Amino acid sequence: MESRHLLMISLGGVIGTGLFLSSGYTIHQAGPIGTILAYAIGAVVVYLVMLCLGELSVAMPETGSFHVYADKYIGPGTGFTVAILYWLTWTVALGSEFTAAGLIMQQWFPHSPTWVWSFLFMVVIFVSNALSVKFFAETEFWFSSIKVIAIIIFIVLGGLAIFGVLPIKGYSHAPMFHNLFKDGIFPNGFKAVFTTMLTVNFAFSGTELIGITAGETKDPGKNIPRAIHTTLLRLVIFFIGSIVVMAALIPWQKAGVNQSPFVLVFKSIGLPFAGDLMNFVVLTAILSAANSGLYASTRMLWSLAHENMIPMKYAKTNSRGVPMIALCLSMLGGVLALVSSVVAASTVYLVLVSISGLAVVIVWMAIALSEINFRKSYLKSGNKLADLKFKTPWYPVVPWAAFIMSFLSCVLIIFDPNQRTALFYMIPFIAICYGVYYGKSYLKKRRNAA
Repeated sequence: MESRHLLMISLGGVIGTGLFLSSGYTIHQAGPIGTILAYAIGAVVVYLVMLCLGELSVAMPETGSFHVYADKYIGPGTGFTVAILYWLTWTVALGSEFTAAGLIMQQWFPHSPTWVWSFLFMVVIFVSNALSVKFFAETEFWFSSIKVIAIIIFIVLGGLAIFGVLPIKGYSHAPMFHNLFKDGIFPNGFKAVFTTMLTVNFAFSGTELIGITAGETKDPGKNIPRAIHTTLLRLVIFFIGSIVVMAALIPWQKAGVNQSPFVLVFKSIGLPFAGDLMNFVVLTAILSAANSGLYASTRMLWSLAHENMIPMKYAKTNSRGVPMIALCLSMLGGVLALVSSVVAASTVYLVLVSISGLAVVIVWMAIALSEINFRKSYLKSGNKLADLKFKTPWYPVVPWAAFIMSFLSCVLIIFDPNQRTALFYMIPFIAICYGVYYGKSYLKKRRNAA
């Protein structure tokens, strides 16, 4: 992959339906300033994690890097658990994305069955990943470009409307930023901000795809740091910029309760076909997330096999360098998640979604702890810090801050009754992963001894 691919994949992995559809509901819950504060803190957490990942992935560019680092610098059981959690995260997401894509197509073709469109998009995403790494990267580059262009247009037109350059329905003068403060800084109390912060990290999940691509990136020592250094700036511009525009032009009580806040703003400005345009952008966002998700879950399985944690057949690649068996198994996992979302939505699917929701934050914790232990091991082995092409700044403050803030995101969920069940499902699932790994290791030693 080239630099432009890496930049767009890392950006495209983050920008999804959470920004286009759910952001208005977040403003409705926490108020304008509360939402901006929550996303700002979330962006800082992500940036700290990326700084940790930067040193690791430049020093050791591995495909499916997270669990390899956790294996080496935390323990093999943790490496195995991290890989399974991350694979599950994206596999469950695949099922959700294909369903959402089918539902969007029904808005244009109301008499067509959802499953037909879901199946069609499954084929498209599978082919994108099966042809070659470069074809996947090129596809994702264009998917992400459409999302980025849509957000830039939204921020520019919204900014012009805020300052009165463009007329906006319901305002006889420039609205400026009156809506941000008119009901106080925290209209629903500070607790609402706290609850929102628990979900913000999930909205930012996908930036860590930089690490997954490291082993298949041209000149990782140059391209990975470039992508990481722009992470915070991109998150601030695209997420916080969009939220400021939404909150300034739409009263927070009405923001995105019934439809996308992007559609509301475009309609208020008088942009023709606003609904259809945004549906197209959201469909692109969904396909982009599915494309990245299948790539990430496939490489995680390949990496597990490469490290001899699962049978080696899953690491086998074809003439184009694509691990087809791992790809087919990940796609099958997405199909099973799709089926469970229909036939077992209140049982099996609820458990899968709860576990996958927390999994990314646990991966971030593993990245931070791996960086702490890597730096200690690197210096203990007699290496010089100056030899590292990319160094995590302010060590050990940055990795410890990333670890603690991610840890708090997990633990403090217990105070939110809507998300508490995620923690109750996650703890036994992690215990099972460790049990499976060490059970296999014990049986292997017994066989070797015999």
